[in-house]
Amino acid sequence: MTVTSASATTRDLRALLEPLATLGQADTAFHVSMIGPFAHEGARYALPRILFSGPPAAHDPIRLAIFGGLHGDEPASVLAPIAFLERLAAEPARATGYELAVYPLLNPVGYLRGTRANGSGLDLNRQFWRGSAEPEVAATERELTRTRFDGLITLHADDTCDGIYGYTRGHVLTESLLEPALRSASYLIPRDHRAVIDGFAARDGKIEACFEGVLSAPPGQRPRPFDLIFETPALSPLELQIEAAVTALDTILDEYRVFLAYGQDL
Repeated sequence: MTVTSASATTRDLRALLEPLATLGQADTAFHVSMIGPFAHEGARYALPRILFSGPPAAHDPIRLAIFGGLHGDEPASVLAPIAFLERLAAEPARATGYELAVYPLLNPVGYLRGTRANGSGLDLNRQFWRGSAEPEVAATERELTRTRFDGLITLHADDTCDGIYGYTRGHVLTESLLEPALRSASYLIPRDHRAVIDGFAARDGKIEACFEGVLSAPPGQRPRPFDLIFETPALSPLELQIEAAVTALDTILDEYRVFLAYGQDL
């Protein structure tokens, strides 16, 4: 699925997911499955999960999770991880040493409707680790508990900003990964330099605080994984948002690999 065709099928779930099924059939490095199903208003939905094992490296595999589509009105956050996977199929070395779990569509009902909320009218990104009964949240929490990921990357698109920015959650490692990601993606979309973004104090497009209940690692997981949120401006052209997010993902993988290599040399 090219970026052009993706923008033409942003509310067609079958067309959206077809490239993922094709990847799973054509390349043994990809394992495509669905989490669920769950029912809503007589229809059945599931969350796509794509596992990709990159070429082996000298270290143990690095387990990262990439999430998109928490808000159904942010198509770039769904289409970017799919585009990223398609590029991995063409150039698997981009993920050397990684085991990636990609969840591109966590809110299928909201995506189909083009709404921020899910079918119950709730913002899923305020429900995590609060005992939520929402099936999308419960399924994602089970994935996070079952696999102790080394890092989490969540993609969003914000219709109140003019540039790219991200959340570091106050972690030094996360900031050291977010900064180069913002720098590389800013060649496509400028960085948001406002002092206040999304209601939080910001510095050079980086925010340390965050909302309660956002998608994150299990509260008791130790050591804590890096936890990075990357935002594109939703009013920018969709193709640019996708390319900026894919560029950020590539950069994060490169930078984390360098970080681990440096740590082993200490």
